[in-house]
Amino acid sequence: MSKRILVVLSGCGHLDGSEITESVVSLLALDRAGATVQCAAPDQPQHHVVNHTTGTVTGESRNVLAEAARIARGAIVPLASVRVEDFDGIWLPGGFGAAKNLSTVAFAGAGATVHPELGELLRAFRAAGKPIGAVCIAPVVVVAALREGSVTIGNDDGTAAAIEAMGGGHAACTVTEIHVDRERKLVTAPAYMFHARISDVALGIERAVSAFLELA
Repeated sequence: MSKRILVVLSGCGHLDGSEITESVVSLLALDRAGATVQCAAPDQPQHHVVNHTTGTVTGESRNVLAEAARIARGAIVPLASVRVEDFDGIWLPGGFGAAKNLSTVAFAGAGATVHPELGELLRAFRAAGKPIGAVCIAPVVVVAALREGSVTIGNDDGTAAAIEAMGGGHAACTVTEIHVDRERKLVTAPAYMFHARISDVALGIERAVSAFLELA
C-alpha cells in the first residue's frame, strides 16, 4: 500500500507563499517513490502580496488556498478539512509563506505563533508517531508548533538561535545534506536557505523525502 502524505502549501511564490521549486521537487520525489499525495492550505487571505520582479508589496489581496492551488493543479483541500488519521506523514515545503501565512516566524522570531489548524495537525502527527518533513524555513514552523525537536535550516546562526529559544535543537548542514531526528521522526533539509543551484536543492530534498518515507 502506498504511503499517504499530506503536503501543506502556503501560497505560490517564495516571497509571499510556498517556494515553487521546493514544492514541485517535493511533489515529484514523493510521486516517484510511490506515495499518494494530498495538498492542503489554509483558506484565508495571505499576509500580503509581493511583486516577485521588484520584491515590493503590491497592496493586493489574495487567498492562500487559491494561490496554492496553482502549484497543486487544483487538487487541493482546505487545511481545516484534514484529519491526521487519513495520512501517514506530513510534509512542509518552504518559502516565506511558511513564515508569514502558516506562522508569524517572519515577524516574531522565537516568539512566533503557528496557524491554529496547522499547529494542531503537527502536534497530532507527532502524538501519533507519524513523520514530519520540512525544508527551508519550514522546520522553524515545526519547532514553533511542537516546542521540541532537532532540525536543520542550514547554517544561519540567527535562525538557529531562534529554534533553540523555542525549545528545539539545530544541526548545521550543507544544502545537499539532511538532518533526521529519529526519536521524534522529524526530517529536515536546508534547500533555498542557501543561495544554491537548483540541482543541489533538489538533491537535498530528494534525500529528505527518501528518509521521511522510510519513517512513514
